[in-house]
Amino acid sequence: MIRNIIFDWSGTLVDDLPAVWRATNFVFRQAGIAELSLAQFRAEFCLPFTKFYDRYTPHITLAQLEAWFHGHFKECQDSVADLPHARGFLEFCRREGLRTFLLSTVHRDHFAAQTARNQFHEFLERPYLEVWDKRAKIHELLTENNLRPDETLFIGDMQHDIETAKHGGIHSCAVLTGYNGVEQLRASGPDLIVEHLGELQGILERNGLEWKGVGAEERPIATVGALIFHPDNDDVLMIHTHKWSGLWGIPGGKTKFGETSEAALRREIREETGLEITAIRFVLVQDCIHSREFYKDAHFVLLNYTCRCAGSAAVRLNEEAQEFRWVSPAQALALSLNQPTRILLEAVIKQTKV
Repeated sequence: MIRNIIFDWSGTLVDDLPAVWRATNFVFRQAGIAELSLAQFRAEFCLPFTKFYDRYTPHITLAQLEAWFHGHFKECQDSVADLPHARGFLEFCRREGLRTFLLSTVHRDHFAAQTARNQFHEFLERPYLEVWDKRAKIHELLTENNLRPDETLFIGDMQHDIETAKHGGIHSCAVLTGYNGVEQLRASGPDLIVEHLGELQGILERNGLEWKGVGAEERPIATVGALIFHPDNDDVLMIHTHKWSGLWGIPGGKTKFGETSEAALRREIREETGLEITAIRFVLVQDCIHSREFYKDAHFVLLNYTCRCAGSAAVRLNEEAQEFRWVSPAQALALSLNQPTRILLEAVIKQTKV
């Protein structure tokens, strides 16, 4: 049974990725080297962060790098926001009487500024801050607080967090809300990967805080999804999401018990995009079994439709997706698509040519 939870901070409880990226590029400018795009930064950044700087700025002292970074981070950390489901998960831990700790590289001044706004420190029994290599601290944390490894879970968003959990002999859960993508996290071998803390909370609640078998899916899951056409032309909506390994796809989700497929489709699209739809047409059904593209092992039965946006085409994404585009079907085919979306798109294009 899980009785203790150790949190990472950045990318797990708060979203500071944009601010850290901007501060890092400020450092690079001062060092006279090329800046990184956000995608490049996410792919390259690693912990301990000294390894990252040794690769890019070996000619600059760590003290100078730290001065540049923290000086600029203070100017842009107002953009740091609570991650969706973080507060709810912390409240869940409090209700269940779980002991909670923080093990993070975050600078204590930044932590103080951020918690002054979100008050997350009130949920934490003890924060361990400015820890460059968490592997060197995990045993001390466990010993100082008398935590049994088999009752302790470490939640983080980076490979280093999973490596730390393994080094400490404790359970590990990777979240997709931060710095590392699915493939990076999967390579580190966590016990569980979840889209966000809300998903983890649901799992722990269903299992009565027992950890055994938390990642297992016992039966196929019925889902719905649609290729949505623009109300004024034949462009289609593509969305970009971390849970499909950063590939482009279509909006959709699980059918609830007692819900018709069409009702589920309307609800999922409304929740994920803010759009209302019309002219719903069934296209095909797909089996998606053990897909390596999806962030966890699953068996989906995908009911695929086409439809048209009714009214405004102003998309409002929820936390499940990071980006959207209205593009022609041909342009959509040129994107890095997940395989089920590619199959649907090719079938729709073929039908329109018949």
